[in-house]
Amino acid sequence: MQELVEYLVRHLVDNPDAVQVHLIEGERTILFEVHVAEEDMGKVIGKQGRTAAAIRTIVSAAAMKQNKKANVEILDPIERDVGAEPY
Repeated sequence: MQELVEYLVRHLVDNPDAVQVHLIEGERTILFEVHVAEEDMGKVIGKQGRTAAAIRTIVSAAAMKQNKKANVEILDPIERDVGAEPY
């Protein structure tokens, strides 16, 4: 399912090489942390969050086949830098 998230996000952005998807899997849940270049954040989120909501819907439907719940988090570019100080 991580490949699905990567595929969807990479085809939305201008800089697909900067896309990173980290998977955190629990017993009944799956969390995908998506990191993109700062200039691509708006493309992944979309107007009023519609693109992000669509990605979450597709991933949730795929997770249901495995009897799991999925969540997709699109993180701020500053959050991906380990040890970075928040604002």
